[in-house]
Amino acid sequence: MKSLAAGVSAMRRSGIREIMDLAWATPGTLHLEVGEPNFDTPPHVIRAAASAAESGHTKYTPNRGTPDLRAAIRQKLKQRNGLEVATEQIVVANGATNAILLTYLALLDPDDAVLVPDPGWPNFAMAATAMGAVSVGYPLLAGEAFLPDLEALDHLCQTTPHSKILVINTPSNPTGAVFDAETLAQMVRIAKENEMYVLSDECYEEIVFDGEHVSAARFDDSGRVISIFSMSKTYAMTGWRLGYLAASSELADTLAKTQEIVTACASSVSQKAAEAALGGSQELVGERQEEYRQRRDLAVRLLDSERLLITEPSGAFYIMANIASCGMNSYEFCRRLVDEYHVAVAPGDAFGTRSRGMVRVSLAADENTITEGISSLANAVRNWS
Repeated sequence: MKSLAAGVSAMRRSGIREIMDLAWATPGTLHLEVGEPNFDTPPHVIRAAASAAESGHTKYTPNRGTPDLRAAIRQKLKQRNGLEVATEQIVVANGATNAILLTYLALLDPDDAVLVPDPGWPNFAMAATAMGAVSVGYPLLAGEAFLPDLEALDHLCQTTPHSKILVINTPSNPTGAVFDAETLAQMVRIAKENEMYVLSDECYEEIVFDGEHVSAARFDDSGRVISIFSMSKTYAMTGWRLGYLAASSELADTLAKTQEIVTACASSVSQKAAEAALGGSQELVGERQEEYRQRRDLAVRLLDSERLLITEPSGAFYIMANIASCGMNSYEFCRRLVDEYHVAVAPGDAFGTRSRGMVRVSLAADENTITEGISSLANAVRNWS
């Protein structure tokens, strides 16, 4: 039998999922490893989806998504992101993960390079590897609230062979960093000067505690930014698999064509659910953001009291904890934490070289779970140091 595809064979599985599988196989484990809101999808969204299914809205839709949903997205992008786009520039996808894959498929040739944040969500690099492309990490500085080192980024863009895509993720997974407008403007400038595209992952746009979320495309005057959004985090719709992107007309045409060979279109029922979420009251979004803020503040106090705090996150629902004193690989630490303390967190090594000696704690859990989980984490660090 012939070998498997070299790119997929070379791709390491997400460390987050490795620990998640171990945790689910260990009854009684506290789950602080996965970035999934513990809230339910809003009732009016569920009702809209059920009504759509009952009325026969269960067929294929256009590759780009339904006109009604794209119109709702266009309005949202104008009002909440300050972006003026036509409906033809919007492509609805099966989650932001699918939107990222579409972007890579449309832009990357073998041996092209993608510059990804380090620490950064592992899927950015995984997808590049699977396609035979190269991922190169640019540094986010722990001592600077995990903001990017712009000089190092500029140097990497200039010196990395076949550099083609710069990935920006703000608010950041795993660090919770929120990039300010000046930082984003400089990053888009660097990409332009090096003739690169920008993939702007904005999935946590509505979970910001300090500062404000700014879309990188606001600084784009050459159609190089592909802005990617998700319904999963804002509306607790992870299982609905619904995301969307906005790009130049030319890129959007290519991305819609690419969607045909991946999933043809997003789920028609999920698109109706997304339409209801975007068009309905946003009061619940604000309430949940405030609850995440309270969880962030709780986690900061707990980790700081144990001297495990690295920096206070400004957005998203993650916080990094320092386990360097244990002197062990973070994968080993996380496996032992599940086995011996029945607490699951994500290994820092899964996110890049600059988060070694760290773990990511998800705050998408109730306060009791966060309190008990961090207490056990601190006990483990003390006992293993």
